[in-house]
Amino acid sequence: MKLPVADARQVREHTRDLARTYRRPLVLVAVLHTLAALAGLVGPLILGRLVDAVVEGTTDAYVAKVIAIGLVAVVAQAVLMRFAQQRSMVFGETVFAAIRERFVETVTRLPLSTVERAGTGDLVARTTNDVDRIQHAVRFGVPRLIVAVVTVALTVVASLVVAPLVAVAMFVGLPIMLATVRWYLRRASAGYLREAAAYAELNGTITETVEGARTVDALGLSARREARIDADIHEAFLSERYTLNLRTVLNPGMDLSFVIAPIAVLVWGGWLISQGQVTLGAVTTVAMFTFQLMGPVWELIFWLDEIQVAATALARIVGVELVDDDRTATGERPDGDALEARGVRYAYREGHDVLHGIDLDLARGERLAVVGPSGAGKSTLGRMLAGIHPPTGGTVTVGGVPLVDLPLAELRGQVALVTQEHHVFVGSLAENLRLASVGASDDELRGALDAVDALGWAESLPEGLETAVGSGGHVLTPAQAQQVALARLVLLDPHTLVLDEATSLLDPRAARHLERSLNAVLEGRTVVAIAHRLHTAHDADRVAVVDAGRIAEIGPHDDLVAAGGDYARLWESWQQE
Repeated sequence: MKLPVADARQVREHTRDLARTYRRPLVLVAVLHTLAALAGLVGPLILGRLVDAVVEGTTDAYVAKVIAIGLVAVVAQAVLMRFAQQRSMVFGETVFAAIRERFVETVTRLPLSTVERAGTGDLVARTTNDVDRIQHAVRFGVPRLIVAVVTVALTVVASLVVAPLVAVAMFVGLPIMLATVRWYLRRASAGYLREAAAYAELNGTITETVEGARTVDALGLSARREARIDADIHEAFLSERYTLNLRTVLNPGMDLSFVIAPIAVLVWGGWLISQGQVTLGAVTTVAMFTFQLMGPVWELIFWLDEIQVAATALARIVGVELVDDDRTATGERPDGDALEARGVRYAYREGHDVLHGIDLDLARGERLAVVGPSGAGKSTLGRMLAGIHPPTGGTVTVGGVPLVDLPLAELRGQVALVTQEHHVFVGSLAENLRLASVGASDDELRGALDAVDALGWAESLPEGLETAVGSGGHVLTPAQAQQVALARLVLLDPHTLVLDEATSLLDPRAARHLERSLNAVLEGRTVVAIAHRLHTAHDADRVAVVDAGRIAEIGPHDDLVAAGGDYARLWESWQQE
């Protein structure tokens, strides 16, 4: 599954929304740059008048006056440009911050089912490469485009006002420019989309290979992974070469149109002077304007290419907002805490169910252990019971309300899942814990750590709860990181907990000790514990044996052992080990 990409209309609407939101600072930037551009036009104008005055005969006083006006214009343009660029940078930073915050908010709300099916490569590429491309365009491209457009427009208007007959020659290269730009734009969008997709695929392949390095080595998959990476690199190379070829047509075409224009103005202006239709000063002014246009037009062409890249990146970022939600809150309120599953089926791929019509009732405060062989569907069942994914068939309800009908914030207050996977975020230990409860006091944080047998090592850290952890900070062991995840669960305080092998990274003795210390915290809550260590099943009120996506057996530990079925064989095997 690939994450969607917004089309041109959706990107335009998104851009218009941003422009409307930041209309006032955008207008201020445009006004300041317009004034600066007007000040920049003074030089060629007074130079043309000075040329005519010298031809006709003038005085030293007039020349001094013209020079003084020119100096004032230069100073005024410098001051205006200083404030215009300052406001442009502030505007760019503000808009980029809004784009980034909106994107992060969107990403953190994505359905987990979508994230898992899409894989990490595409999403990581959008949160890194694409965001960087937009950052460059918004911070620098938008202000420079405003400068270039305003300068070009005012310069052309001034040329037509000063000497319309001479100014006609300025446009001689325009057909070449328009034809080149049109040719480029028709191909650039698809080319840059292909390039972004190629790098997303490459990022995903490299990330998966690095994260699974031990598996690759153990199974002798190095050659196959290298071949996959080589293929992805080749595709990235081809996509880069295509966009480079586009630029090799765009840039020479622009160069040709630039070279023709000033030459045409001088030749055409010289002929008009010979016919007595214009003055030398007028031709001088228009020629200066034409040369002055080269800088802003080059800016336009340069940023035309960069904006195409940024527009492609924006299409991919806006596309994340187009992901359909996997649930819709109905406003129904649960009547009680009882968790029930009826006819639950689930398929990661259509037509290939991994759960087959599971029925299950959990009473308030019950401890249910879910056991079975690897790949039997235990973790998938846990995700259904925690409301992570909507079932593809049947329902899972709490208090009579389907889990997927509850808002996510309320759902997590009802049922929470802790898996064998965990993450320590960059920040202090206290900040990591407060992700589950923003307003938790230090005493509450210590209580949660104590509940999961982590208070001792937490208080021994260099700065206690304020010690920086995560990347670049104090390195937590896998067991400590998992205890932090469990402490978050304590702070979240849901009435039903789904523990998916939540103590798997601890050694058996430490895991047993942790699970005993959790008993006081779990008292009164409904607990679904998915584990390979069968002492968890021994302590539970009931045990559910999952095999091939079905509940093969369910009942108290002693009854299942006495029955001599699948669970009894698992228990006997585990006891021997």
